[in-house]
Amino acid sequence: MPWQAFDPSRKRWMKLPRLPCDECFSCADKESLAVGTQLLVFGREYAGLAIWMFNLVTRRWSGCTPMNFPRCLFGSGSSGEIAIVAGGCDRNGQVLRSAELYNSEAGHWETLPEMNLPRRLSSGFFMDGKFYVIGGVTSDRVSLTCGEEYDLGTRTWRRIHDMYPGGTSASQSPPLIAVVNNQLYAADQSTNLVKKYDKTNNTWNVVKALPVRADSSNGWGLAFRACGDRLLVIGGHRGPRGEVILLHSWCPEDGNGGAADWEVLSVKERAGVFVHNCAIMGC
Repeated sequence: MPWQAFDPSRKRWMKLPRLPCDECFSCADKESLAVGTQLLVFGREYAGLAIWMFNLVTRRWSGCTPMNFPRCLFGSGSSGEIAIVAGGCDRNGQVLRSAELYNSEAGHWETLPEMNLPRRLSSGFFMDGKFYVIGGVTSDRVSLTCGEEYDLGTRTWRRIHDMYPGGTSASQSPPLIAVVNNQLYAADQSTNLVKKYDKTNNTWNVVKALPVRADSSNGWGLAFRACGDRLLVIGGHRGPRGEVILLHSWCPEDGNGGAADWEVLSVKERAGVFVHNCAIMGC
């Protein structure tokens, strides 16, 4: 399926050029990350793990410089022209502690110090100038409730106990998280509630209900992202007009309120009900 881009200011959809990958990459699971003016798509080709890059300026796809330690199922986040990927699995299935920083302007990957614990199926994000990883599992039976904070200045990792209580199982999606104005929010896959992280007390507080259900597929197929000063929930819906993708938006600064406060930005018809990948660029 081709990538679709949505401009929230103009409320306009745009179709990206088709990705010139091989059949294996096209059919296999993929991960995505927006950094600077680039969209990186990670997946597996016949020859091994690969990264394709779409340049928003040239509107062209090209091969991206491979990571120093290729991986999948990693946590990732971006800030300006840099991005960090952490953990995941290598091509042999080994769970990793390693992390790398990508500079989109230089097209270069830099190996960072290792995390305290190996983890896969985690989520990463930048907040207050630091990079964080939360959730994930070390194996099919061991889920992680702790988080890790990476200080770019000191190049050190700090473990934060009980940062993501309850953890995630190997069947669940990575934590659905988003950062708005340096405040961390999560969409709970089991309760269909949006929660806000209290940095001072290391606790989570319920904010409001999600406009769609996240528990039907254990969080898979649903996108929960930050765009400017708003939270976006992008998910599928089956209705009289068939299968559609709905883009819901809400500004946390407007107050808590109920589920009715979610604004429908757009309805994408004939798009299925499952969001395979989603990345926010330029906000």
